[in-house]
Amino acid sequence: MLGIVAHVDAGKTTLGEALLYRTGAVRRLGRVDHGDSALDCEPLERDRGITIYAKEAVVEHGDLSLTLLDTPGHVDFSAEAERTMQALDYALLVIDGTSGVQSHTQTLWDLLARYEVPTFIFVNKVDRMDADGAQAVRVELVAQLAARLNPGCLDFSAGAPLEDCAMTDELALEEFAETGTLAPETLRRLVADRRVFPCFFGSALRLEGIDDLLDGLVDFTVRRPWPADFGARVFKVSHDDQGNRLAWLKVTGGELRARQALEVAAGPNIYIEKANQLRVYTGGRFVAVNAAQAGQVVAVTGLAHARVGCALGAEAEPPRPVLAPVLSSKVLLGDCDVRKVHAALRELTDEDPQLGVTWDEELQELRVSLMGQVQLEALRDTLAVRFGLGVDFGQGGILYRETITEPVLGIGHFEPLRHYAEVQFLLEPLPAGSGVEFGTCCHVDDLDLNWQRLALTNAMERDHRGVLIGAPITDVRITLVAGRAHLKHTEGGDFRQAVYRAIRQGLMQARDRGACVLLEPLYRFDLRVPTDCVGRAMSDLQGMSATFSPPAADGADRMRLGGTVPASELGDYAVTLAAYTRGQGSLALRFGGYAPCHDVAAVIERAAYDPTSDLPNTPDSVFCAHGAGYNVSWRDVPAHAHCAYDPARLTAWRPADAAFFGRD
Repeated sequence: MLGIVAHVDAGKTTLGEALLYRTGAVRRLGRVDHGDSALDCEPLERDRGITIYAKEAVVEHGDLSLTLLDTPGHVDFSAEAERTMQALDYALLVIDGTSGVQSHTQTLWDLLARYEVPTFIFVNKVDRMDADGAQAVRVELVAQLAARLNPGCLDFSAGAPLEDCAMTDELALEEFAETGTLAPETLRRLVADRRVFPCFFGSALRLEGIDDLLDGLVDFTVRRPWPADFGARVFKVSHDDQGNRLAWLKVTGGELRARQALEVAAGPNIYIEKANQLRVYTGGRFVAVNAAQAGQVVAVTGLAHARVGCALGAEAEPPRPVLAPVLSSKVLLGDCDVRKVHAALRELTDEDPQLGVTWDEELQELRVSLMGQVQLEALRDTLAVRFGLGVDFGQGGILYRETITEPVLGIGHFEPLRHYAEVQFLLEPLPAGSGVEFGTCCHVDDLDLNWQRLALTNAMERDHRGVLIGAPITDVRITLVAGRAHLKHTEGGDFRQAVYRAIRQGLMQARDRGACVLLEPLYRFDLRVPTDCVGRAMSDLQGMSATFSPPAADGADRMRLGGTVPASELGDYAVTLAAYTRGQGSLALRFGGYAPCHDVAAVIERAAYDPTSDLPNTPDSVFCAHGAGYNVSWRDVPAHAHCAYDPARLTAWRPADAAFFGRD
């Protein structure tokens, strides 16, 4: 499978159309600006002229048969692009020849490196270059690609530069020194191993360079060997016009047949579901097939519990995604029924897990997590067109996170009359970007394995709120270290209550010790301004608490500044920039992860969050005496606990993974 990725407006979908047309997959060449593109087939995409959802098409050229995947280019939909990268065999990165490497291009390149995807590069819009200086511009662009992306970015437009290719690999260099050339198999290996990144030039709109690119894909790609045992990975979920749920699979081993029964894991539960129909799509059209072989992509009906990232058969679980939303916005219901809106948002969350729909019981409001304003506008249009719901959204707020800086032991006890459960969790800090990990070190003599599984299931079933402003916690390892059940009185829900209280009680202890940290999202920025405006730009960045490197020349009369800035400080700075640079400045942003909040005191004061008053997330415990339950404040819980945390009795740490839940 070949995925086309690019910064927005680089001509990615236009290139996809050109590839479909030149290979005979479509008879008519569609255009994005005319609204008749075969790949941007959704009404919202055609209205806005951007790709919002990844689209598939099958193309054939010579001996090459591949599934083409057109991914979103706008930064607000980059999470969709990241999800598809996990299923790619090769990628085609499109560069706007008039703009070069842009900020989001760098983000996409980093993601391709993370998922180890071999990559071809197509420099588009060369027809806009000055004819006399085109060759010099090409040399300059290749040098920029080599400097900004990888030294293995080499110009293949006049054939493979064998000596330059040989310099990227020791074995290839020995072969070139002995024979004066490189075998075709060696070139394919260098591309597959991400040593060499072939670069081609052309104009997708004018069909220039398309044949050379297709020939390059034939010459420098290789069909990888697949294991015999069935495996597949779900990289997308969507719904067709009839409301059928489609799970998009990349088959990574063996064969998948229509009506085949599959084990689908959803949390700790396993469901046996049938792959009712296998569909191969080209844009909005599909054909049903009886079987899909390893390497193929199919949309499958009948898998109600398959989620994005779900591994089937022998396929391994995928790594955690890198990109994350930075904004949170309240849903303004107007006259709409909250239940219908919630149901529609849950369906959309099924398709895009990063949407992060939550219901705040205390405030009685729906909130969504988003990457940016364009995604918010697309979500509003989707709810109106697809579900007939005319909702709006409040001003987006920053999506903060919380973490801890030192280990704490959290204890939760739930013992009203005829109920009983106690658990103890060790909460430990993890490196930035790790998310939340769950596991156990609890001895089975202290708590039966079935109860341990239940406790960890309860711990994993929701996001846990921090105690500074009530933001979700991250970068924390939560380990079950002790617990107790009652032979007669323990019921399943008892452990849920004990687990929630234990984690919360541990966080409250960390807060008392000053070990809780508020995290804020950052943007990595690439700011380019005229030379006479660089002083103003640096002053603005300092005022926004940005961290940046000294300005560097960007052409004759421009300067470039790069660094990170808190997302909360940016506001509508792009408008301000356009004003003081007279339209000559540019600002490109990409997600830069989370870091300690720069104005933590002000954020906590604005939130005015009291963790002890958040009753759905109480840190207190319930004990029983004289036939009645009574509440014990979180500070006093350790003195009342029934279990004794003994590090000497701990077993080796086991992650709460598929093997732990018996799904191997």
